[in-house]
Amino acid sequence: MSALAERLRVPGVWTFTDALGAREAADVARRIEALGYSALWHPETVGREPFSHLAHLAGATDTLLLATGIANLYNRHPGAMKQAAMTLAEQSDGRFLNGIGVSHRPLVEGLRGLSYDKPLTAMRTYLDAMDASPYAGPQPAEPAPVVLAALGPKMLALAAERAAGAHPYFTTPEHTRRAREILGPDKLLCVEQKVILSTDEAAARAAAHQQTERYGALPNYRNNWKRLGYTEEQIAANDPAFVDDLIVWGDVGTIRARIDEHYAAGATHVCIQPISLEGRPTPDLDVLEALAPA
Repeated sequence: MSALAERLRVPGVWTFTDALGAREAADVARRIEALGYSALWHPETVGREPFSHLAHLAGATDTLLLATGIANLYNRHPGAMKQAAMTLAEQSDGRFLNGIGVSHRPLVEGLRGLSYDKPLTAMRTYLDAMDASPYAGPQPAEPAPVVLAALGPKMLALAAERAAGAHPYFTTPEHTRRAREILGPDKLLCVEQKVILSTDEAAARAAAHQQTERYGALPNYRNNWKRLGYTEEQIAANDPAFVDDLIVWGDVGTIRARIDEHYAAGATHVCIQPISLEGRPTPDLDVLEALAPA
């Protein structure tokens, strides 16, 4: 196992920090590091530019791995993506993991006004262009590994062929098992898992339903859930069997058991995303403390 994979065996955190000021976000990153988590994954939607923000968090931390989960390839030229990744890897002393992806048609076409045609081809072409882009800045000790946002078998196969691994989002341990089969034994498989630390079934399910309804509007997730065997009726009705497979709720032991399921299914790394019962957009440090690896 590579040194990076060994570090990633310790769970990480996937979270938005856009509702926090710069100093508050740095405080949260330092707290996540102190709690023993291995990595902090930050998404790109319409908030902060992720490379700039992770550079700020790298300056506030010492050992925490910083990762984009994910940087949208439609938002930047492949040369700019490579420059940002190389710069951040160098300036963080190798603490950067570059997660990139094609995002979603409603965000790319509806929000950005760009064409979302043949995303698999777009990703392959983009990786070719990144490889060919020159970079004359100081070389990092270790170039940032690239992991692809991959759900379906074709994108997972591309991740196995052209990247360091994959970063599946909003999936199940069964998907992790299937992804590992496609990726092979040596690629990074960095899986996001939503968690709700509550034994109040009604409250937990209400919070979970907000997540499935929000992401269910995006075809990439919905199609993946159907590949896993869930029906349109189950998805539309928020069937408990469907929701509970995707989002784990309960006590600390229940949540840790789900994390362990992903590792047993072949995950290199699990990054947990705490979901607030109150719908707060900020990281729930109480949950992160309760689940801390340290």
